[in-house]
Amino acid sequence: MNAAASVNKPKIPWAFIAKVILVILIIFSHLHFEHEIEQRKLLAQILKGLYSFLIPSILLSMVRFLVIILYNARNSIKRERGNFVLGINRLTAVLNTVFLVIAIMTAFGINPKDFITSITIVAMAIAVIFKDYITNMISGLIVMFSEQLSVGDRIQVGDHKGRIIDITFANLVLQDEEDDIVMVPNNLVFTSTFMNLSAHQSSLFTVKFELPLEVSLHLEELEEHLRLSLITHPNLEFKEDEFQVKVLDIGKDFVRYKIDLYAVTNSNRMHRNIENEILKEIIKFERNILRSS
Repeated sequence: MNAAASVNKPKIPWAFIAKVILVILIIFSHLHFEHEIEQRKLLAQILKGLYSFLIPSILLSMVRFLVIILYNARNSIKRERGNFVLGINRLTAVLNTVFLVIAIMTAFGINPKDFITSITIVAMAIAVIFKDYITNMISGLIVMFSEQLSVGDRIQVGDHKGRIIDITFANLVLQDEEDDIVMVPNNLVFTSTFMNLSAHQSSLFTVKFELPLEVSLHLEELEEHLRLSLITHPNLEFKEDEFQVKVLDIGKDFVRYKIDLYAVTNSNRMHRNIENEILKEIIKFERNILRSS
């Protein structure tokens, strides 16, 4: 079995099964030991708390499962962008947390409604203190349920550029061109310049390198050499009129360059393979120039 098959293999919902079994056991214990449970007030409260968590959580899981099935059936033919399933999963996790907090209150004999009413002022103060996180969370939900971007897209938000590897309530998790992980607050998507570089079929990526000054004198020859080696590359959408070796920086004894290219897919592995091929060609060119000088 290959890796792709193992990744796409349906997962057994062990958490859901465990919740159902636990509810059945609690119901069974209530039916057979009702008198004993009523005599133990703390045990009765704990069981009530478990009910208040497990039953809503099970119903929520069933609704989530049904919504995802309907969504996938509706979009089985066309390629759907966005992160609807991711958003549903994140929202389910938040609601389960709310149910858990209510269950703990119930288990300790605290009326959730009275508790929320009594801490209204404190809740308002907490909302002000954690305003940025709350707005980030709301922005994260909007991003998850929108079709503007998706996990795997290569984007630029402000000064940050990279491929989205995850979306959380707080951040967009990007992998930049140096394979570093960058956390970008969700708010930046709505408050700064945002570009989705993967909105087209091909994918733009950049190859950076540096050459000693004596080799940099032969830049036009290098550019022509790379043009001839890349023009027929099967994994590139080579745009001859846009191809150019651009200068990034000039040092004391070196010059830094970059080349922007379009691959046929958004695969990071393919980008690295192409980059490796190009760098090998540059090393060969540099060696030949240094030998002849």
